[in-house]
Amino acid sequence: MKRTGWHRTWVVRGLLMTFIGMTSRVYGDPTPSGLQLKIENLENRLSQLQNKPVVEATMADASGAVPAADANKKIDPFSEDDWTWLVGNGRTTSAVMDSKYFTPEVLMDVGYAHDFASPSDHTIVGSGITNRSSEIQVEHFGVGGDFHIPTGNGGDYVRARIMSQLGMYSQAIPRNDSTPGIGQWNLQNAYRYVTEMYAGYHWDKMYGINLDAGIFPSYIGLWSFYEAENWTDTPSFCSSNTPWFFNGLRIQTFPTPRFKQEYWITNGWQTYGNANNLPAIGSQTLWRPRGWIDLVMNLYAGHDATANPANNQFESGDLNQGRLRLHSDSSVVVKYYDHPESMLDKMAFSITFDAGCENGGGVQCMNGDAATPSQYMIAAMAYNRFWFDHDKYAITIGGGAVDNPGRYLVLLPSINGATAISGSPYFTTNPGDEFHAWDYSVTADYMPNQWLTYRLEGGHRHSSEPYWEGSHGITPPGGNTGNPGQTGILNPDGSTWTPDLVRNQDRLTLNMLVKI
Repeated sequence: MKRTGWHRTWVVRGLLMTFIGMTSRVYGDPTPSGLQLKIENLENRLSQLQNKPVVEATMADASGAVPAADANKKIDPFSEDDWTWLVGNGRTTSAVMDSKYFTPEVLMDVGYAHDFASPSDHTIVGSGITNRSSEIQVEHFGVGGDFHIPTGNGGDYVRARIMSQLGMYSQAIPRNDSTPGIGQWNLQNAYRYVTEMYAGYHWDKMYGINLDAGIFPSYIGLWSFYEAENWTDTPSFCSSNTPWFFNGLRIQTFPTPRFKQEYWITNGWQTYGNANNLPAIGSQTLWRPRGWIDLVMNLYAGHDATANPANNQFESGDLNQGRLRLHSDSSVVVKYYDHPESMLDKMAFSITFDAGCENGGGVQCMNGDAATPSQYMIAAMAYNRFWFDHDKYAITIGGGAVDNPGRYLVLLPSINGATAISGSPYFTTNPGDEFHAWDYSVTADYMPNQWLTYRLEGGHRHSSEPYWEGSHGITPPGGNTGNPGQTGILNPDGSTWTPDLVRNQDRLTLNMLVKI
């Protein structure tokens, strides 16, 4: 029970009288009137201390005085709880290097992958993260950080962030964008070496409002763009086949410290440019009501098919003139066990469900036919993670499945150097082309500190159609021809070359991940 001031006063008085009685037996009775005066002085002093305002222990200013606490000071969004356990959120709790105006950051992912098919060309299919077999590769090296310049207007500040994209990511990720094939200037070369590059402004309203413009990572698919922030090396299709970045405008609002509403106006779905003359729009709703649960939903709408322009559809009133893409992505992450004193100290699970489709331009969202096939994506993934020995070790088990007839979101195999611009005659992405797949993986992490992770992962993937790399690989004899659409390529023995595509992929990966 909380004690009031008079409780404390009488407790102190009782202790004083006990002390006086003890000392009187040792030293003799002091003067009664003097004792009474001392007691009254002590009581007055105690009363003054009780009524004195509490001063928060803060850093003294230049004069040496300690300022009083600001009772109205706002807390940062999502700072009331420890979220280092959350997938896609990162484990670092403080910046190693920091300054008043700039917080630097360094990211590194060095990996070795072994494909049990042993492809002769060392090429791995179906991943934007791991691309070569039986080799040590720098998948990603990022260096950059955050600028935060106060404006002098309360808590407002100018902000900017830049992070480089060096290593295999700079080659593997831009190839999935078809918009550089429209018009002039080489968009892929202009942007391929950056993962994030935006500037914006922060208003100290509600619990924060941010307006940013540039390139920023996508939130669709739950898993982070950066491997050091994830539970696994290669996620299932919900994350693998959804965008890694957006190029455009982002508005973030924080009405409460546990809720965020975000809006996007972008060029398109993982595109540097615009497939048509209409921008794409999207949103994210993020709610963390308690420190053990994370709820997030993303929505997207845009015209992303370069062969189906939507230039005048609103003027003509024909909403089917251009192909419209709609997509929803919802996730729940729950920490259901937390006992730091135990060897098994933490457990959490994540569930993600994606549903989307394209409509118009020769396809239907659902219930298609031979003339206008169905073009949709339904995918789900689930993972469970176990932490041991004060979070130094972790094991993650999980997987997922996807149905994507029309293959409009399937990562195109780089057969003979094929990209999203060129396409490939050996693996088409026409309306009605089926793609159904599932996967599972087991991941073991050793995390000696908050900045370093050693990761070992084994995984299996299966598809309804030949898609993954076989032992003979997907590169023509002598290397790529320079024309990904070329057919009739000959082997040295005079036979016709075809890529070796199979229905199953088994991989083992080993990574060292750094986030400083």
